[in-house]
Amino acid sequence: MSADAKPSPDVNPGFKPDDVLDPRKALVPATVRVNEQRVTRGFWPKIRRVASKAPFAAEALSLWWCARDPTTPASAKGMMFAALAYFVLPTDAIPDILPAVGLTDDAAVIAAVIAIVGRNLKARHKDAAKAFLTKMGDDD
Repeated sequence: MSADAKPSPDVNPGFKPDDVLDPRKALVPATVRVNEQRVTRGFWPKIRRVASKAPFAAEALSLWWCARDPTTPASAKGMMFAALAYFVLPTDAIPDILPAVGLTDDAAVIAAVIAIVGRNLKARHKDAAKAFLTKMGDDD
């Protein structure tokens, strides 16, 4: 796919990825609200679907709990919600339905955000992620 490729207007009419995914807008309050709403609606269905296939599931879950933590600074939350919104969005650089490579772009985005704001991830966020994944494994 070339850098000039555009999604078909028939897929998501009116959707402008640049409006939400533009890194310069990640911390704009309106964008943060949109990302938070999108993540709130889509995170749990997506993580339940891909947790067994995504080696970065624990990191995504840690970001979720950290972003929902009232003690996390607003700027870090904005970055976390932007990364989680990218994970949740059905339209991304590499479609998630492609076996083995579909989640690599999501993993890269989550790894980049952790590198930037990872100091905000506390042991309680990581412990909650591990507990959730353990419970999911026990339920299977």
